[in-house]
Amino acid sequence: MTTENVDTLIIGAGQAGVAMSEHLGKRGVPHLAVERGNIAQRWRAERWDSLVANGPAWHDRFPNRTFDKTAPDGFAPRAQIVDYFESYATQINMPIRCGVEIRHLRKAADGIGFEAQTADGTIRAQNVVVATGPFQKPSFPDIIPAEFDVHQMHSNSYKNPQQIADGGVLVIGAGSSGAQIADELRASGRDVWLSVGPHDRPPRRYRGRDFVWWLGVLGLWDMKVPSPDTEHVTIAVSGAHGGHTVDFRDLAAGGMTLLGRTESFENGCLHFAQDLRKNIEGGDANYLSMLDAADAYVTANGLDLPEEPEARNIGALPACVTDPILSLDLKAAGIKTVIWATGYKFDFSWIDIDVLDARGAPRHDRGVSVVPGLYFLGLAWLSRRASPFIWGVWHDADYLGQHIADRRLSLAG
Repeated sequence: MTTENVDTLIIGAGQAGVAMSEHLGKRGVPHLAVERGNIAQRWRAERWDSLVANGPAWHDRFPNRTFDKTAPDGFAPRAQIVDYFESYATQINMPIRCGVEIRHLRKAADGIGFEAQTADGTIRAQNVVVATGPFQKPSFPDIIPAEFDVHQMHSNSYKNPQQIADGGVLVIGAGSSGAQIADELRASGRDVWLSVGPHDRPPRRYRGRDFVWWLGVLGLWDMKVPSPDTEHVTIAVSGAHGGHTVDFRDLAAGGMTLLGRTESFENGCLHFAQDLRKNIEGGDANYLSMLDAADAYVTANGLDLPEEPEARNIGALPACVTDPILSLDLKAAGIKTVIWATGYKFDFSWIDIDVLDARGAPRHDRGVSVVPGLYFLGLAWLSRRASPFIWGVWHDADYLGQHIADRRLSLAG
């Protein structure tokens, strides 16, 4: 077993790790990035085949490179996103070592720096940046017993409709992933049920501008963390089919059955909360509030953007919302597969350092942890709302890069 010494170790080579490497390199900080798989591993292996970015290509990128094969207002497909980060790593001469999994991270025995244990030995570093991203351990509640005769899977394992056994499909969770997967399955001819919880539902475009543009000019991307336990907001928006506003009425009109939030399971039946109408109308309210804020901004700044009064036309609620199903016998309905699009949990179990809170989340300020020399990058609400997104993580990495450079100078002095 060998021991290797590096100045700064980056753990992870997704968007966070690549951004961190660029900003350390610009400041002359020697570093090494290690990745358990390949660059952009989760984009490669833990996303469905037809996935496209939820933001347009002019926005969902780093400042120093555009997408080669997607127009600025288009939405880059998964394979192009993987190619983008690979090409970016080459562009910045990223010192990357793939196929290296960090099994344990602890403080060095002599108290100077950290020790990262791998299958081949130990990497010692003065600084460590944990850049493993916001999507770590797939999470779904233990509601349906594993022995019940229905196939359960998390959305991170879903690839395409051909992968799913014959029969109906219940998708639980109606954020971007759940809504898009359910839509794809319904388009393939499946009977689909979609369990809808509370969510934000912004317009894809309004008055000639994408909603990510509106988030920027309205200052919402820069919104700070409301509280220490703030979680990532469920947002129903889609870059699929050229980008469109998600309206659950349209999904119902296409033959999908909408359900409330999934609550419990008993005797082969799933039971749902009586909150479907409230959740749909809450999404509508969020949608209309975005239009109100955009209109106010246009007026206040005298912008010449086309009016779009038809955007406020919201259709009637479908029957499955006004007369909701509260209990569903899975076998009687012919449901053979349940896809949980219910997000992720932290998994820092490999970090043997007192840096996590009771939720298992790192204790930090803008990614600078309470343990000197240990940093976190790419997490939701790391510094603001934009933090887990491609361009947001780039700016957070800039801040951490300067902090690490300043720390090296102070230690050297």
